[in-house]
Amino acid sequence: MNFSGLAFIFHFLPLFLIAYYIIPKRYRNIILLSGSIVFYSIGNPYYMILLAISVLINYLLADRIYVAQYKKEINGSAKSYSKAWLFLALIYDMGMLFVFKYLGFVLDNIGLISGREMPVFKWGLPLGISFYTFQMISFVVDVYRKRYDRRIHLYHFATYAIMFPQIASGPITRYEDVRDRIETPASVPAIMLEKGTVYFICGLGYKVLLADKITSLWNDVRTVGPLGIDVASAWLGAWGYSMQIYFDFFGYSLMAIGVAMMLGFKLPDNFDDPYTSKSMTEFWRRWHMTLGKWFKDYLYIPLGGNRCSFPRMILNIFLVWMFTGIWHGASWNFLIWGMFLFAIMFVEKMWLYKYLDKSKIIGHIYMVILIPVSWAIFSITDMTELSHFFLRLINVPIEGMVVSGMNKFLSLLSTYWWMLLVCIVFCTPYPMRLIKKFYKNVIVKLMLLVVFWYCVYQMANSGNNPFIYFNF
Repeated sequence: MNFSGLAFIFHFLPLFLIAYYIIPKRYRNIILLSGSIVFYSIGNPYYMILLAISVLINYLLADRIYVAQYKKEINGSAKSYSKAWLFLALIYDMGMLFVFKYLGFVLDNIGLISGREMPVFKWGLPLGISFYTFQMISFVVDVYRKRYDRRIHLYHFATYAIMFPQIASGPITRYEDVRDRIETPASVPAIMLEKGTVYFICGLGYKVLLADKITSLWNDVRTVGPLGIDVASAWLGAWGYSMQIYFDFFGYSLMAIGVAMMLGFKLPDNFDDPYTSKSMTEFWRRWHMTLGKWFKDYLYIPLGGNRCSFPRMILNIFLVWMFTGIWHGASWNFLIWGMFLFAIMFVEKMWLYKYLDKSKIIGHIYMVILIPVSWAIFSITDMTELSHFFLRLINVPIEGMVVSGMNKFLSLLSTYWWMLLVCIVFCTPYPMRLIKKFYKNVIVKLMLLVVFWYCVYQMANSGNNPFIYFNF
C-alpha cells in the first residue's frame, strides 16, 4: 500500500486511527500490529509470511544471545554461545537479502562470464526487505552489545519490526527509538496528532506536486536518449532527476514520520536539507541519515573506524561505500555509484574538504555539478546508456548522434523552468522552517488544506506513482 494513494488516505488510515484511538491504551499494540500486517499484506500476502519468519527467527536468536549472556554473568564460568547465535542471525538475514535481491544478478553475471546457461529466478523483491533486514540486524547486534537491560517480549519486537509507518522505506529505526512507547502504551498528545498531520501533508505535497511533476523532465531526456540530446539537455535532465529523487524520498520520510506522530511515536529524521551542502561528505551526513548512521554503527566502527592505521581507515571507508552502493540495488551502476562517492570523499578527506568548508560559494557550485552526476549514475542501470550519457555531459560526440543544436534544451527549459525554480526554493530549509514555526496560524492551516485537496485531485486524475525507494 502506498502512502500517497487514495486507498491509504481515505480508507486504511482513517479506519486504523479510529480503532487505535478508541481502544484502551493497553491494547493499542494489538491494533498497531494487526493494522501493520494488513498494510503489508495488501501488496503481496506471501511476502508477509517471509516477513513473519524473519521476525520469529531474529527474535529467537536474539533471545538466545540474551539468555547466553545472562547465564554467563550469573554462573561466571558458564560458556557463552552468544557469538554463535549472533553469527547465525547475520547469516540468515544477509542470506535472505542475497537470495531475494542479488542471486539473480550474480547468476546472470556468472552466465555471461562462463558462457553457460544459468537458472533463472523471477521472484519479485519483497517490499521493504532492505529496510526491515537492517532493522532486525540492528536489534540482534544491540542485544549482543547488552544495550537492553531486560528480555524483550516477542510481541513487542514484532510490533517494532512490522510497524507500518516505517516498514516500506524507513526511516531505519532502532528498537530503542520506539521502545518506551511500545512497552508502555500511552495517550497520544493532541500536539503530536496536529504535528503529524502537518508533516504528512507536507510530505504528500513534496511527493505529488513536486516529485511526480518534475519526473517528466528526466523521462523526456531518457526517452530521447543520449544519442539525441545536447549537453545542456543532459545536464538539465540530471538536475531534474536530482529534484525528483529528493522530493520523492524526503516526501515519503515526512509522511512516515507524520503517521508515526499520529500514533504517538517519534521516528528519527532522515534528511537535513542535503542540497544546501558544500561538499559530498557533508551531503551524506544530511541525506538518508538513518542509513548512514546504520553503516557507521554496525559496519564502519566494528571494522575499526578511524581508530586504526590510515590505510586501514581508507579501506573501512571503501567497504562502507561499496556496501552502500550494493545495498541500493543489484545492478552494476549501484556499485559504480558507491565507488564514485568513495572516490569523491577520499579526495575531500585528503585535501579538498577544508577548502570547500571555508568557502561560501565555491562549495555550492561544486555540489551543483556533483549531485546530478552522482544521481545520473544511480538512475541509469544500462551500462551502454550510462557511458553515452556521461559522454554527453562532457560534450563528447558519440557515433550515431542525431542532435539538432539546442532545440531540445530550449523546449525542455520552456516547459520545466518554473517547476525547477519551485523545486530549488523548496530545496532550501526556509519553507519547512516557516511551516514548523507558523503551522498553528489560520492562514498556514488553510494553505495546508488547499495543498492536501489539490494533491487528492492530482492523485485522482493521474493515478498512483510508487515511491522510488520502494525498489530498494
